[in-house]
Amino acid sequence: MPEKALSLSSSIKSLKGIGATRSDAFSAIDIFSVLDLISYYPRKYLDRSTVLPISKLKVNHDATIIGKVEAAGMRRGKRRQYFQAVLSDGKGMVTLTWFNGARYINKSISVGERLAVSGKVDFFNGHQMVHPEYEKLKNDEDPVNSGQIIPLYSIPAELNKAGIDSRNIRRMIKTTFNQLKNVPDHFSDSFKKEYRLTALDSALKNIHFSKSEEKLNEAINRLKFDEHFFLQLLMAIRKSSSKKIGTKALNKIGPKYKIISENLDFELTNAQKKVIKEIKSDLAEPFSMNRLLQGDVGSGKTIVSILATTIAVANDAQVAIMVPTEILARQHYESFKKHSETAHMTCALLVGGTPAKERGNILNALESGQINIIIGTHALIQKDIIFKSLGFCIIDEQHRFGVSQRGT
Repeated sequence: MPEKALSLSSSIKSLKGIGATRSDAFSAIDIFSVLDLISYYPRKYLDRSTVLPISKLKVNHDATIIGKVEAAGMRRGKRRQYFQAVLSDGKGMVTLTWFNGARYINKSISVGERLAVSGKVDFFNGHQMVHPEYEKLKNDEDPVNSGQIIPLYSIPAELNKAGIDSRNIRRMIKTTFNQLKNVPDHFSDSFKKEYRLTALDSALKNIHFSKSEEKLNEAINRLKFDEHFFLQLLMAIRKSSSKKIGTKALNKIGPKYKIISENLDFELTNAQKKVIKEIKSDLAEPFSMNRLLQGDVGSGKTIVSILATTIAVANDAQVAIMVPTEILARQHYESFKKHSETAHMTCALLVGGTPAKERGNILNALESGQINIIIGTHALIQKDIIFKSLGFCIIDEQHRFGVSQRGT
């Protein structure tokens, strides 16, 4: 039976091998859809140019090596136990040592496995690396002898806890591309030709599974171009409407912000705290805020948005959140609803497929002010939608909306 075709908006739950545990782990780092997954770019690559033979290691130099684990186990030190492994590439051997998290590493690394290891080289009874980064490789993944380019991904705690490593992500993304119907390109063929850009479909495939350094560089160039293009476009739009529009200052923080922030099961990063502080400052001004919140998939933009909505609601303002697809709208709705209920805020979902009776009830509740937060697609910008006191709008994945839609 052929596998079901996927679209960019398909949920990652549609992928084979992603059950509830893994789906929840991906959701925790803002990966909900196929588009989110294939936009989770590698943090680095293994290839002939980056991997060093163990025999060529130099003390006090950083290096990446690949080899087979010949011995591994816990060792007893003077003060505490530590984990040690011996790695061989057939021409040399190096000792790998972990003092912190030794018991976890002991469960993770076994004799016979192939590892890619990166760290600073020391010398103590032979070459060694202390607390190196490591990635498990399959037996057929051999960048040194085969010329392969192997992508390595950031593995935050949420993915690690669910047993997801770079090998799993590579397999999931490869499966995704095998089932993906097509990746539409937002640039015309003539535009791409003029600026010597590869197709978006090719760029996304080659950023993960490039067969040559040339193709990888083409992919990186295209994706960087897109990022800068849409950033410049947004800045141009802001400049064209730079006159500040007077509006109500949202200067009260209120208890809802504290309720949600204190009930998070993780600590906000310094970057998130900095952005939230800046948003608070902007909202407190008596003119409209126009801010771009930019970050990689998994960087925590969603919780920043949720906390910002509490400030608007505390000032008796309604919040509208618009996303390009129904599946993304439903995913955001689930995230916002969970936190909204904790802080006693009302949240609703409005999409093209909303039944007429339910839609009518939502419109009445919006006009009367009973709904604090509304999440939806283009359905939010219809003429018959009237807010009692709309004061804060969030547009996710802005480059997928037209300029006029954002301005609405």
